[in-house]
Amino acid sequence: MAVITVFGATGYAGGHIIDEALRRGHEVIAVNRTGSAEARPGVTPVAGSLDDEALVRDLAAKSDVLVVAVRGSVDGEPFLLPLVPSLLAAAAEGGARIGVVGGAGSLHTAEGGPRLIDSPDFPEAYKAEASSHAQVLEALRATDTDAHWFYVSPAAEFGAWAPGERTGVFRVGGDVLLSDAEGRSFISGADYAIAFVDEIDKPTHRQARFSVAY
Repeated sequence: MAVITVFGATGYAGGHIIDEALRRGHEVIAVNRTGSAEARPGVTPVAGSLDDEALVRDLAAKSDVLVVAVRGSVDGEPFLLPLVPSLLAAAAEGGARIGVVGGAGSLHTAEGGPRLIDSPDFPEAYKAEASSHAQVLEALRATDTDAHWFYVSPAAEFGAWAPGERTGVFRVGGDVLLSDAEGRSFISGADYAIAFVDEIDKPTHRQARFSVAY
């Protein structure tokens, strides 16, 4: 059993990761700004934010894994990127791994091809968030750290607007966007969570990004 702290506990990805972690018998510390995560067996709700360095250090010392399931930007401005150095330092000091719920925008559309965010059809409304998360990945890769981090990019279609079902059947890739035979790139919240918690249970990606899709 692991102790898993989830920042962004009431969000789409964070909520599914908590459900999957509980399904496997893990203990969860569920963090959001109001402490409104559901109190249930195995879950301890905590009010707080990732930008509270003292809280992050305290929880890193108590946890096996810190899950970062928060927005990359707020009101169009980077939120997560400036926190990367303090997050890595807290994890290294406390001995916790970091798992980041990333975005699909930084995935390449083909081997050696452009990133999804740079493709002409990428929605303008999502560019600030996608760009912020792409910069977070770049910052993680560029940092010389002892912290064990992993970053999981979902398929292009991923969110509460396209929830899907829990199937337990999906593909794991690298830096290239995964699509099915019809060209659709999709993953349900529940199956994304399975892949994410699989990495918590059996680490195979150290200081690396991987992607998940059908």
